[in-house]
Amino acid sequence: MHTSWNEAEIASLHEKLAALRASMGQVIVGQKDVIESLLICLISGSHALLEGVPGLGKTLLVKSLAQATDLQFRRVQFTPDLMPSDIVGTEILEEDLTTRQRVFRFQAGPVFTQVLLADEINRAPPKTQSALLEAMQERSVTFAGQTHRLPNPFFVLATQNPIEQAGTYPLPEAQLDRFLLRIDVGYPTEAEEIDMVARTTHAGLAEATPAMDVTSLLRLQTLVRETEIGDHLLRYATRLIRATRPQDSAVERVRKQVAWGAGPRAGQALVLAAKARACLYGRLAVTREDIAAMLLPVLAHRVLRNFEAEADGVAIADILQAITAQIHIE
Repeated sequence: MHTSWNEAEIASLHEKLAALRASMGQVIVGQKDVIESLLICLISGSHALLEGVPGLGKTLLVKSLAQATDLQFRRVQFTPDLMPSDIVGTEILEEDLTTRQRVFRFQAGPVFTQVLLADEINRAPPKTQSALLEAMQERSVTFAGQTHRLPNPFFVLATQNPIEQAGTYPLPEAQLDRFLLRIDVGYPTEAEEIDMVARTTHAGLAEATPAMDVTSLLRLQTLVRETEIGDHLLRYATRLIRATRPQDSAVERVRKQVAWGAGPRAGQALVLAAKARACLYGRLAVTREDIAAMLLPVLAHRVLRNFEAEADGVAIADILQAITAQIHIE
């Protein structure tokens, strides 16, 4: 940990993080693991892909996160006729009323925000998907030779419906890699569902109260990057990633059931997510539990099962469990 940090500032940031979690909990019923994963992406400065059937509150989750952090929020509904310019922006021709000269002016698209919800991203054609994913990677938009920087922080949450695939354009694996985590949004428990129905049919819906400012969020992102991780845990995380590759893996189940393993970027994502989780729990160093907890959401969209495994209904979680059972910390 760098000497630029003092205990009082670190304690203050952790308090604000706890307040942010509590603020979202006032609006969102249940979904504690989903909220935790969202916050991990937020404080690590990364993007998230949410998968879940309609009606589970994914839009409310993202909107509440923006409210609780007092960040600008925009939502784009992805459709087959959506064009790249509908997301990143375009140039419009304007006439100066004084000189009568006509000039082009860049009209920024909805991507120029701090929190962007890309709803049903797999319904837009590949060209439009690529425009957003390029902006996510570069944190800027280049149009007509001019580069326009995106706001800081810039956080994209994309959603997909895992059931209805008709008329969709699945994201290529190289583009899926732009998301730090794939977060599965599941059904609530019976008690949570009753509470959810009661709240949403009430006279007014509660809103998340601001619990963190932009300056504190940016400092938290710096704190996450500087969170300590031991060399033995770095080796462990790297060995876990390498074990997902069938051509190199010593795990028999991987060789039989995996078509394509995770690349080096997955190792970066696993370590970063583990650091963010440690910070979320008020710790200044990564533990083995942090790495284990983040393994599935980091690799769920980065490890491809082969045809036989998919036909047999083998889950990625089962394969990762076999890896963790055989790969140990040195």
